[in-house]
Amino acid sequence: MDKPFRKTGESSISESPLHPRRQSRRIMVGPVPVGGGAPISVQSMTNTKTANVGATLQQIAELTAAGCDIVRVAVPSQEDADALPRIVAKSPIPVIADIHFQSRYVFQAIDAGCAAVRVNPGNIRKFDEVGPSICQAATDAGISLRIGVNAGSLDKELYAKYGGPTPEALVASAMKEARMFEDVGFRDFKISVKHHDPITMVETYRLLAKQGDWPLHLGVTEAGPAWQGTIKSCLAFGALLAEGIGDTIRVSLSAPPVEEVKVGCKILEYLGLRARHFDIISCPSCGRAQVDVIALANEVTNGLSGITAPIRVAVMGCIVNGPGEAREADLGVASGNGKGQIFIKGKVIETVPEDRIVDTLLKHANAIAEQMEADGLVTDQSSGPVVVPVVGE
Repeated sequence: MDKPFRKTGESSISESPLHPRRQSRRIMVGPVPVGGGAPISVQSMTNTKTANVGATLQQIAELTAAGCDIVRVAVPSQEDADALPRIVAKSPIPVIADIHFQSRYVFQAIDAGCAAVRVNPGNIRKFDEVGPSICQAATDAGISLRIGVNAGSLDKELYAKYGGPTPEALVASAMKEARMFEDVGFRDFKISVKHHDPITMVETYRLLAKQGDWPLHLGVTEAGPAWQGTIKSCLAFGALLAEGIGDTIRVSLSAPPVEEVKVGCKILEYLGLRARHFDIISCPSCGRAQVDVIALANEVTNGLSGITAPIRVAVMGCIVNGPGEAREADLGVASGNGKGQIFIKGKVIETVPEDRIVDTLLKHANAIAEQMEADGLVTDQSSGPVVVPVVGE
């Protein structure tokens, strides 16, 4: 694609400190590499009507600001397909068209300049007939595809054979689709095998990862409301990414899409797969606390919500762990007896009354962030892997 894309963050991190990455082949989603040791990218999906170009582009802008690397838009109607050229032309990140049932929309999405297309062979009418043409069109346009199966769209014969959407059934379905593409010489695709149950999902991806070198798109489908879906996604992604399995992720939540991106970025940060940004360390509430830690942590978090600098702020409520934890952070407070000791890089710089703790922390945090920006330690965007060219491949 010839249009300029924004770079999505700092220097790339492709290897986990916990386990070597699984070896997979590389594909491209626009300028974003997926697989082949590339940094793990974060995806989300707009929930606007795609035909409403203004609303869709506004949401894409919000997702981009949150650290999203790749965005998917639904294309269930002709009106949505007709809107794709305008969306692709103005989106700051690569756009994937999400298409079920109507194969003509796939070709229209390719012509519109989409960076990739998500197709569900099990739902595309007469896919055996149109599949080779889709692969040829994607090859001619130089784009990639995503295939795979959700538990809810498993082939009826496989469902009956395996007694339900078991890991074996999901993998058999995905491999059938993969062979269908590879038989006509098309290899620029990634696979997803999603399930709503984290244990089934993890077992499925582990099994699939052993069967070939396809890049894998991780997701717990229909994960539920924000709190439940976040827990499911953290458990499943944490298990797989800690084993080196996974090349791109989407956290699926019944929540605004930006929340999906926030969770996805933080999962990668805390696994050492993406450089950390603003981070709050705060102690749990307990009988030792001499201040309202919950309220204090929330006030500080809200006050610093706009900071993208990689600073760590500790908000501690008592003298047991407070001083030590505060000293380990870039900035911190150890509270008690109606006052707070403010630390910067392990040194107490001042002691303030309890009612001045938040304002004082915010003042110092902003000063530290400004200095980091002046030193070139803050990127243009809040999070994400660097968009890199493919060299020698």
